Parts: sequence; structure tokens; C-alpha cells
Amino acid sequence: MAEDTQQWYASWFDTPFYHILYKDRDHSEAQLFMDNLTEYLNIPEHGKILDLACGKGRHSMYLNSLGYDVTGVDLSENSISYAKQFENETLHFDVHDMCKPYGKKFDAVFNLFTSFGYFENEDDNLKTIKSIKANLNDFGFGVIDFMNSDFVINNLVPEDVKTVDGIDFMQKRHVEDGYIIKTITFSANNENYSFQERVKALTLKDFEILFEKAGVYLLDVFGDYKLNTFHKNSSERLVMVFK
Repeated sequence: MAEDTQQWYASWFDTPFYHILYKDRDHSEAQLFMDNLTEYLNIPEHGKILDLACGKGRHSMYLNSLGYDVTGVDLSENSISYAKQFENETLHFDVHDMCKPYGKKFDAVFNLFTSFGYFENEDDNLKTIKSIKANLNDFGFGVIDFMNSDFVINNLVPEDVKTVDGIDFMQKRHVEDGYIIKTITFSANNENYSFQERVKALTLKDFEILFEKAGVYLLDVFGDYKLNTFHKNSSERLVMVFK
């Protein structure tokens, strides 16, 4: 891969079409998750939270509305420049690569909604966990909310069409070399587009190996946003709490 080629997520996440395709994501479910998670972790009042790969900052804003001091970071300059309009004294946004430590300490570091496993270089997965560890204070918790790869692969829909705002998004999914790959093709403004999402199909076992290498301790594993027990074959999510 040529060095000047952008990673797939840098270009796709920066397009307006990415936000159109996924704009119906369930806000209430996400907010329920934030409520449950912050309560479970018992984050101190006005505690500091780092939201890694925050996108346009929706979850950062909600966490801030609960009274937390939140910093949202993302690689996408477009997303961060959009989010910055919502900044206040206890809500900040910054362009940052999550493979590197952010240089501050937090009561919690959240990496939500499968914002992990994108990297071409698999060493970056370990670097990200080490960076999360470096960003936690002595009492802080890291949380990675990932898909349950076993469940996703077993229930993979090979192809479907999703129409949003008059755009027909053709979505094709397959597994290749340990990655779940989704190809999205569509036409808009008389132009044809094709994007690919590639996410490493990491399992709990894979994460346990990464956590051990990073020197962090896995404290709890949940299988959904209500924080129910994780079941390898039936849980939709893999939510891991570590420190």
C-alpha cells in the first residue's frame, strides 16, 4: 500500500455520505448505554472522560449533559470541526490519533460503537490499548465497546440495499483474512461511489491477549447496552471494562 494512500476510514468517515447512511442509529439506545455505563463505573461527579474516536461528538455531548468533563477526539478533521461548535467549559474536541497517548489523565476512557480494529497495521490495536492505559488516572477505567464478532459472522447478511435521503446504498458483506468487510456502493449527484469498511473480527480471546500484552486487567465483560452477561453465540456486543 502506497504511503500516501489514506486509510479507508479516513476518507469514508470524512464524507457526508457516511453520516447519511448511518443517521438513523438509535440515539435512545446509545444514551441508555451511557447512563448504565457511567452508573456502573461510578465515575465521580464532574469526572473527566475521554471519548476516543468520537466522530461528530454525539456521545461526548450526551456524557457532558450528564455533568461530566468530556474530551472527544477523532482522526476526522471534518467531524471535529463540526463538533467544535458545541464546545463549552467542560466539553472539548480535538483531532487526535488514538494509537498515541493523549497526554492527559482521565477517570474513564471510552472507545464506543466498534471504533476499534480498523488499522492496516495490527500493532496499532495494541498501541491503542497501551495509550488508553496511559490516559487513565489511578482510579480510572477503560471501556472498549466492540461487536461480538462470532455473532456478527454467524448472522452476516451477504447483501442488502438501504435507501436514505433518496440514495440507494448497496451493502455487501463478507469475511476475508480475519476481517469483516462491507462494500458500500451508491450513486449521488450523477457520480458513482464505492467505499469499503474493514474491521478486524477480534474475539474476546484476541482482546484478552492484547490486554495481557498491554499490562491491563480485564474486570468485566458485557454482551449488550443493558450490561447483561456476555454470551459468545448470542450477544450482539462485546463490552469490556479494564484498568
